[in-house]
Amino acid sequence: MRMVNQVHVYGEKDILSGMLSYLRRLIFGVVLVGFLAWAFQAFVPPPPNICGAPNGPPITATRIKLRDGRHLAYAEHGVPKEMAKYKFVFFHGFGSGRNDGKFATPEIFEELGLYLVSFDRPGYGESDPDPKRTLKSTAFDVEELADQLGLGSKFSVIGYSMGGQVVWACLKFISHRLAGAILVAPVVNYWLPGFPNNLAKEAYYEQLPQDQWAVGVAHYTPWLTYWWNTQKWFPSSSVIAQKPKLSPRDVKILTSLLARHERTPKEDVTQQGVYESLLRDMMVGFGSWEFDPMDLANPFLDNEGSVHLWHGNEDGLVPVTLQRYIAGRLPWIHYHEVPDAGHLFPYADGMREAIFKTLLLGEK
Repeated sequence: MRMVNQVHVYGEKDILSGMLSYLRRLIFGVVLVGFLAWAFQAFVPPPPNICGAPNGPPITATRIKLRDGRHLAYAEHGVPKEMAKYKFVFFHGFGSGRNDGKFATPEIFEELGLYLVSFDRPGYGESDPDPKRTLKSTAFDVEELADQLGLGSKFSVIGYSMGGQVVWACLKFISHRLAGAILVAPVVNYWLPGFPNNLAKEAYYEQLPQDQWAVGVAHYTPWLTYWWNTQKWFPSSSVIAQKPKLSPRDVKILTSLLARHERTPKEDVTQQGVYESLLRDMMVGFGSWEFDPMDLANPFLDNEGSVHLWHGNEDGLVPVTLQRYIAGRLPWIHYHEVPDAGHLFPYADGMREAIFKTLLLGEK
């Protein structure tokens, strides 16, 4: 009898132990599934909200269809291209769009006979995202845009801020199509191999700490870029948060631009998703480039064109020391350092006129 009771007790213990083990596995499984679901939402960006797709933003811009089926939205400014003396393609900066192609003033358009076409870079505004976007692919987008619009065998390019990186790409991959090039406060990739380590490191630490982290994540762990800039535990990119490091003059210029409504609303340029516009810009801009600008040769040996780089010596977003180094390595670059000027200096009175006239008329 005692033996039967012991077996009964042990059987109950085995059943209880098995139930507890099962419950532990069940809880662990539920927690694991919950964590994976959270991780997927946190780390994997949502699909882009394509313009013209069902429930997507409407198509309002003029667009061309590219070789791979993507669409590129553009806007034309200045005099009609058939009457233009000079034709430019403009590359907007971080968080901007095709309408920022009003970079030149009405007066300079008319005085110089200037035509300028600007476009939403892939993923921005109404241009389709390009999951395979690189600087090289964007340069070929530029060439195709110029061909479809009939800009001729040669045209000039101008890029502001992040758009300056596209100018470097054009100088590398389609230099035979260029009549001239202007880089205005171009964002620099700290990991270009041509920079001395100590100089790049010093410039890197001139950024706000949150921007050091943001660009570092984009470079070293690009798969974390979406999470880093959407999580709430640590401050993300100051530029995305619209709290960048600006000089006192920048603040005055920005106030004036906002009052005149000369800044494209953020919701327009990121309407297809922050990931395919701003964040992919960071991953491309601070990733591993297909080339080093400091290895480029002068594309205008016949002096039929020139390249100009403009930068403010108080730029809080892009350290001037790196621009000086690039200009020193490439003596064929015409370098213009603007005193007491920050990142927004081209929007100061008279600066845009000076930028265009220096290239086109040789004025200083």
